[in-house]
Amino acid sequence: MDKKQKQFIQGICKSVGNDRTRLMDVVRAVQAQYGCVCSDSVEWIAEALSLHRVEVESQVSFYAFLSGEPKGKTVIRLCNDVIDILNGAEKVAAVLSEELGIPVGGVTADGAISLEWTPCIGMSDQAPAALVNDVVVTNLDSDKARAIARQVKAKRPAADLVRTLGDGNNAHDLVKAMVYNNIRQKGPVIFDVFESGTALRKALAMSPAEVIRDVKTSRLRGRGGAGFPTGMKWDFTRQANGSARYVVCNADEGEPGTFKDRVVLTEYPDLLFEGMTIAGYAIGAEVGILYLRGEYAYLQAFLEKVLAERRRLGLLGKNVCGKDGVVFDIRVQMGAGAYVCGEETSLLSSLEGLRGDPKNRPPFPAQKGYLGCPTVVNNVETFCCAARILDKGPGWFAQMGSKGSPGTKLLSVSGDCTRPGVYEVPFGIKVQDLLKLVGANDAGAVQVGGPSGVMIGPADYGRTICYDDLGTGGSIMVFSAERDILDIVRRFNEFFVEESCGYCTPCRVGNLLVKEVLARICSGKGEPADLEYLQSLGQVMKVTSRCGLGQTACNPVLSTLKNFRPAYEKLVKADKDGFKPAFDIKAALCEAEAIAGRPSEHFSH
Repeated sequence: MDKKQKQFIQGICKSVGNDRTRLMDVVRAVQAQYGCVCSDSVEWIAEALSLHRVEVESQVSFYAFLSGEPKGKTVIRLCNDVIDILNGAEKVAAVLSEELGIPVGGVTADGAISLEWTPCIGMSDQAPAALVNDVVVTNLDSDKARAIARQVKAKRPAADLVRTLGDGNNAHDLVKAMVYNNIRQKGPVIFDVFESGTALRKALAMSPAEVIRDVKTSRLRGRGGAGFPTGMKWDFTRQANGSARYVVCNADEGEPGTFKDRVVLTEYPDLLFEGMTIAGYAIGAEVGILYLRGEYAYLQAFLEKVLAERRRLGLLGKNVCGKDGVVFDIRVQMGAGAYVCGEETSLLSSLEGLRGDPKNRPPFPAQKGYLGCPTVVNNVETFCCAARILDKGPGWFAQMGSKGSPGTKLLSVSGDCTRPGVYEVPFGIKVQDLLKLVGANDAGAVQVGGPSGVMIGPADYGRTICYDDLGTGGSIMVFSAERDILDIVRRFNEFFVEESCGYCTPCRVGNLLVKEVLARICSGKGEPADLEYLQSLGQVMKVTSRCGLGQTACNPVLSTLKNFRPAYEKLVKADKDGFKPAFDIKAALCEAEAIAGRPSEHFSH
């Protein structure tokens, strides 16, 4: 068995040219084949790729979908983001646990089935949802959970769980998913008819400098949330010194409540790949990489087919569209479950076969990115916008939206509304108008930008969604007036505690301190000074954390302290003697009293 396993691993390594930067592909293949990347596997991978053992071990230990210990042949990953929890995910978990005879986090006695919680899997519009291996199951309830557990115990293939297919390409032979696109409103930029090659041919009729000029003139800003001018980024990359340049698409939309890229990848992949190819021509790159989050593995084969068809049509490869000397191709790189890889430098680390640790900036990726070369990193929506701009012109694009935020924006709307889904709206739309559009009639709070964004209340519903007011990568969560705001904040904090890479102290320790104080406040043991402490701690995390995760992890607390302060104030109080116990010492002594067989003398009365 060991000899066969070693030969398998050597074959996988050989298939990627024994290239150490393709370590992710190797460990994913080993995990899929054997249910873990065991100690011997680590040794053989390190030997084949000329790596130190610790480099392989650090990769395996970093990503949620990888494990050094055996997982079940079938792994059920139940999403536990806020939206799923509010829609009954805990009841689903209880049923699965009962039927399988294991707790969440456990493996059945025969080693066949694992049951785990996992953060957002990009299905908040059809929650609760889960991944059974790479198969997505949506709109779960107790009855469906019971049926899933019984089918899995009967050793039926995970694919058999899909009884009905979703709309559009979800029903494609290479997808066959029960996922629905839920495109609620189409707009002229992303969700319009597109003919492959039209934008690319127009771009190739121009010089690279002219292409970048058009993108600059359109005033397109990156759709990932930061809003950096796209044309400027492309220009910086083209002007940077380097023997090679790269185009990287960040399709790792791990922000809870975000799923718009899922829909674009399913229905408009040609538009995305066209935008990437235009970027490649503009900056002088020959290689593009689509970093696809592990949760969207069910789309990989379909996307590979789209790429193959584009090569057949001459839209990728050598002499693109028949233009001599223009070379560009795209490959898909799968992730393995790490929210921090949505941060561009962490993503580049992952692409290089490393842990998804963020890099220091400067230098920025435009100067020194993938493999130390100048690299453009944009997200799915940004590349799609770029293709439309080259097709229809920068003036057409710039006249839409608001003054500082041209164009349209894809919004993933979920939570307490009657029409969750994806909306293409012009920048500058007011929150109150969006709430009417999505059927949110009792919105007590709206989370704009996912957990790393801000939470606003009814007094701010007249504000607009744009980079100059409420910026967002796309996530909009709606919470009814009945929801417990602090419970939501607590769950957001738990997400950041779990997803912090642990590299820097402000994020690693700061999130745990926030968790501790929130628990104290929610249990009724908080005091007014705790609110000032949270405010101060949040500001320290924002200023001193190494990457965007740590810098925004405190936002749920900071924004709710500002906009929902009464929710905190009603739970805290100052003791008349100035002291407040931080824990229940009698409860803490229970175990010792049981062992001793008698009550504590000091606390017996």
